[in-house]
Amino acid sequence: MTVPSQEYVHAPTGVNLQGIPKISLHDHLDGGLRPQTILELADDIDLDLPADDAESLREWFAVQSDSGSLVEYLKTFDITTAVMQSSDALVRVAREFVQDLAADGVVYGEIRWAPEQHLRGGLTLDEAVEAVQEGIETGVSDARANGHRIRAGQLVTAMRHADRGLEIAELATRHRYAGVVGFDFAGAEAGFPPSRARTAFDYLASEFFPVTVHAGEADGLESIRSALLDGRALRLGHGVRIAEDVKVESEDDDGTYVTVGPIAQWVKDREIALELSPSSNLQTGAIAAWGEDLIDHPFDLLYQLGFRVTVNTDNRLMSNTSLSRELALLAETFDYDLSDLEVFQLNAASAAFLPLEDREELADLITEGFERV
Repeated sequence: MTVPSQEYVHAPTGVNLQGIPKISLHDHLDGGLRPQTILELADDIDLDLPADDAESLREWFAVQSDSGSLVEYLKTFDITTAVMQSSDALVRVAREFVQDLAADGVVYGEIRWAPEQHLRGGLTLDEAVEAVQEGIETGVSDARANGHRIRAGQLVTAMRHADRGLEIAELATRHRYAGVVGFDFAGAEAGFPPSRARTAFDYLASEFFPVTVHAGEADGLESIRSALLDGRALRLGHGVRIAEDVKVESEDDDGTYVTVGPIAQWVKDREIALELSPSSNLQTGAIAAWGEDLIDHPFDLLYQLGFRVTVNTDNRLMSNTSLSRELALLAETFDYDLSDLEVFQLNAASAAFLPLEDREELADLITEGFERV
């Protein structure tokens, strides 16, 4: 798959999608660095890079990420995490991250990252979280000064292979009133089910702390089952392979007839949001069972069946993308209009890890923004 450039932000309607309010629920901090920032931070620590200018480095990340394998895709993060090992670096990356979201029209973003991967420079877990929060708050102030309205929170991630789930869960709850809005469970999915961190999820449930779990990306229905039962996930990170529990019985001029299995039915009936990331899902091979092109993505099937689908970028650097671009690609591929794109944003507002009143305010902001188009 060839990833188009960042400039692709217009829907078939001709509307510049950067100008409409959007919500980003699945966006990794270490997957959204500016190439120029990587160059400068790498120079500070004498880290060799595969390219010595920003555009070449951007292209390198896009090509390396287009492997069809989540394991290979994750190797690109060796570089981004390497330059994020100091407080100053974390502040800068988080600040620019928010600036870039705001410039793309995002009004609420949840920024996920794994503090345990940023301790090699001597930071403690708490210091790392505090540095990112400083960067977020500065980025929000920058955006406001430039006429953009944005709110952002941290999703503190535990890496599933590291078995530090309880420690990271306790870290997240310590900062729940200082910028952290939820807990995430990520990393190599196959072979590392959420059940491995059941103690952490039990603790989070006892603290009434919201959880999203990467599931249904590099592994199938059993991973999703574990995310729901062991993780008590309120959202599924990607979750695209929930479509394995949807059997297409027949198709004709009147429509498509399907049978929905018990796991998929549970996810649909409880409106558990799917954090779908179209370009990333192609790059990692998450939709390999259905094909290799965006038209093969089960996004539209899930949408038409009434699942709470949301649109996300996953890693803007690796996919050379933005939320506006992802929406434009979907609109072009599935002939969506602005009303469809509004549904995706309202779904995200409903699924945000915020108090009900704040989610309702977000929904009103989305509706007002689309009405102005």
